[in-house]
Amino acid sequence: MPHLNNAITPGDRQPQRIQATVFSLALAAVVTLSACGKKDDAAGAAGQPRTPEVGVVTVQTSDIALITELPGRLEASRVAQVRARAAGILQKRVFTEGSDVKAGQQLFLIDSAPYQAALAQAEASVAQAEASLGQARALAERYRPLVAVNAVSKQEYDNAVAAQKTAEANVAAAKAAVTTARINLGYATVTAPISGRIGRALVTEGALVGQGTPTELAVIQQIDPLYINFTQSASDALKLRAAMTSGKYKQADAKAAAVRVVLEDGSVYPQAGRLLFTDLTVDATSGQVTLRAEVPNSGRSLLPGLYVRVRLEQAQVDNGILLPQQAVTRSGKADTVLVVGADNHVTPRVVKLGPAQGAHWVVLEGLKSGEQVMVDGFQKLPRGKPGDPIVVKPVAWQAAGAAQQPAAAPASAPAAPATPASAASSQPAPAAAKQ
Repeated sequence: MPHLNNAITPGDRQPQRIQATVFSLALAAVVTLSACGKKDDAAGAAGQPRTPEVGVVTVQTSDIALITELPGRLEASRVAQVRARAAGILQKRVFTEGSDVKAGQQLFLIDSAPYQAALAQAEASVAQAEASLGQARALAERYRPLVAVNAVSKQEYDNAVAAQKTAEANVAAAKAAVTTARINLGYATVTAPISGRIGRALVTEGALVGQGTPTELAVIQQIDPLYINFTQSASDALKLRAAMTSGKYKQADAKAAAVRVVLEDGSVYPQAGRLLFTDLTVDATSGQVTLRAEVPNSGRSLLPGLYVRVRLEQAQVDNGILLPQQAVTRSGKADTVLVVGADNHVTPRVVKLGPAQGAHWVVLEGLKSGEQVMVDGFQKLPRGKPGDPIVVKPVAWQAAGAAQQPAAAPASAPAAPATPASAASSQPAPAAAKQ
């Protein structure tokens, strides 16, 4: 299109060139100012680093119960093996397997015909012995006045008296045989020796039982309450006893101390038990001391033979401190914590620890009530030379899973005031911040 090129004159192109040059200069100025601003911001950030925010807990003293968790196993408080004491054919089972039975309740019936016949024979022997006794007593009574007048010899009278006494002994023996026969007849009806829960029947109807040795028919267990047999290392028991003797620990109140059962899934059984005794003998093979506790089981939710863990209060610490385990640094030389002072400076402190209580340590020495101990934020601390001051911003620490607060409340110690950016650019940074 040649006519368009001819329409634009050299005078018209000059203003367009001027506008393009002005736009290029403005764009370069903006890029230069932006670069300078970034350099100034970086310099300001390097001159004044942010104060690290760390989680702290405020130390509080209280009387702490020393809880020991030990492995144990549940056991029925009473166990009775139901056995056949009379020999014969088992005729009937008269209980429901797995049910609760009462002491004296009928369980099995054994063929009683032989024992009824033995009882009848014993009763007949009593009647025969009593008849003989009557005859001997009458003869002795008849001879008594005759021997006084020498109508009969004294020898005959003595024989009559001896025959009377023999008849009396025969009557007593016959009555004892009747008692034995009645007992044997009673054994034909097998009853529950104790109250409790009975298991399955170990024999069936038609079986011959009681021949030679008593045959085991069933087992009854009393599971309310239950016993817990658990063990503790003999060395730990001796250390605990020595600490209580020296006064470091206080003996736990036997009435107030409760035994808690921790089940396999980690849940705690709602009903508390009580400690019954501690064995005086140490097992030579394991070096353990056996303890026994009793726990109620009214709901029948616990079963004998179940493995559990037992939480037992064995001692108390007066004015002790509980501190999360993550706040303590342990080494072969000493155990230390980081204490945040009133000026928000962090200072290491050597502490003396007692036994662990769950996720906490019992601190016996080294801390005072009201002090703040750092628990979280160790990775935020600047790395410097030993002895360099470290300033932090303490906030209240919350354990994992705790309810979240609307805002993190600051600790009781005031936070360090912020330094203005202008002052930070003119003053050197602290040694800890430079690292």
